[in-house]
Amino acid sequence: MAHCQCNGREHAMGTAGPVRGMARTYDSGISLRHTVSSRPPFNACLISRHADMLLQYIDIIGTFAFALSGTSAGIRRGFDIFGILVLAMSTAVGGGIVRDLCINATPPSGLVHPVYLITVIVAVFVGVFFQRLIIRMEKPTLWLDALGLGFFSAFGAHKTYEYTGEILLSLILGCVSAVGGGVIRDILAHRPPLVLTRDIYASAALIGAGIELLGVTGVIDSRWSIWLAIFTCTLIRVLSLRYHIHLPSITSKFEG
Repeated sequence: MAHCQCNGREHAMGTAGPVRGMARTYDSGISLRHTVSSRPPFNACLISRHADMLLQYIDIIGTFAFALSGTSAGIRRGFDIFGILVLAMSTAVGGGIVRDLCINATPPSGLVHPVYLITVIVAVFVGVFFQRLIIRMEKPTLWLDALGLGFFSAFGAHKTYEYTGEILLSLILGCVSAVGGGVIRDILAHRPPLVLTRDIYASAALIGAGIELLGVTGVIDSRWSIWLAIFTCTLIRVLSLRYHIHLPSITSKFEG
């Protein structure tokens, strides 16, 4: 992991999550990777900090959107406030927890960093007390959800690869990071999981995870792969929502 001196402070430019016990990251566990010399110029440090900060904002936005969808599902099913909070928390960090347990990254970051719990509580508050506003903002919320889908698929794939070095596992857990919370939400709310319907959701997450893996394996520039992954996954999801694009469903030929 490379470091640089910025304003007298050492700035870590490592990988997301503790890479084999050595890499340091920000409190949220997010850090953008850079291939740099042992002492890059100040501008490189500044750009890296701004990029990492933007990733953290995207992380919080995605977490909020996921938690809001869990809150909405709980309200529609008539859950009490504790049930809604559980559903929102499961939706927001459930996929990341499953990923971290699978790669032995314990304790899971979603249960360690208070920012996630705070974000979920805010989402529950907004969802419960501003229901009419949430209904009017349903479409923008879906777009934020799409942004979260892109981020979590890319970050999940990257973290898994840094811990295991396994491409197939990284692809699967990148997708799980993005859609796992939604699956838990739907199961707890007694409805068919969204990823098993015709919506382009998990397939978009797989594409995002795959693009990020092209970066961490050196096929494309790793400095831009996470941004390309987030953009592509988000774009696919948004276009599918905008133009009602679905995967073909398979119907039984032997019924009736």
